[in-house]
Amino acid sequence: METDEAAPCRHAGIPPATVVDSVVRLVENLGTHPGLLAKHGLTQQEFSNALPAAIEQIRGRRSAATGARQEFMTIMLQGLVDRGIASALEVPKSGADAVYRLTVDGIGDVAVIRKGAPDGTQGSVNWNVPDWAQETYLWWVFDGMKRNPGSEVAKGVSRLRKVFLTEDRKMLDGVIFHNDLCGTPGRLCPKNEYAADFGDWRLPPPCVYVMPDHDPDASSWNWDGATRRKFPGLLLGAFGIPAETAPLFTGHVGFRIGERKVKRTVITSRFGPANATTYRS
Repeated sequence: METDEAAPCRHAGIPPATVVDSVVRLVENLGTHPGLLAKHGLTQQEFSNALPAAIEQIRGRRSAATGARQEFMTIMLQGLVDRGIASALEVPKSGADAVYRLTVDGIGDVAVIRKGAPDGTQGSVNWNVPDWAQETYLWWVFDGMKRNPGSEVAKGVSRLRKVFLTEDRKMLDGVIFHNDLCGTPGRLCPKNEYAADFGDWRLPPPCVYVMPDHDPDASSWNWDGATRRKFPGLLLGAFGIPAETAPLFTGHVGFRIGERKVKRTVITSRFGPANATTYRS
């Protein structure tokens, strides 16, 4: 799919649509097997009535499982402190907004907002830039394998474009897609040669994208990737990537309003010299 080009990594085992359809039919047809249902203390009517609520409960449990995401984010950012890239880390308290305050040498305080699935209001719309932040990043810690990472990033950026073009609030400086699945056989990454140790994980560098600055008088924002930020280079430095080559590993997001008010998006991911993938809507 074209949207896959928003990131270079790929999932090794995305179930084909035919397999997904077969699983759907299997679940739906369970209600036609009274003997099987009886073994679980259910009647056919009870199963039919409870199926929608059961599906929602499964989805809710998966989306609410933030403990693993919090552990990943804390270990990653503490790794920047341990390497001397940052001098302090403030981890959000349980139940608070998942905003990590990282004091970074040469920048000041950087806000990292932890989110899950990019394709959703909670994951890409419900955020605010803290007053204290010199730079702010949305970090998608997402292990879903229904779509390739590029398609997930494209869906998240599509929601961010609407915020960018319609809402009057301070905007993000960038977005990041990365979790402990990256670089494993399940999510193949072309940046594995730059992998570094963070806790018990050995991880490749994240996919980092610089977001545009908003100018209400413009019709094109960061379309050519000219906007620069400080934090991406420092983050990539934790993986041994020198500052002078960090731009070769830093992607960008751009927006444009063309003729007849057509809204367009460009998402470029870079993963080394002469290596890049680009998605344009």
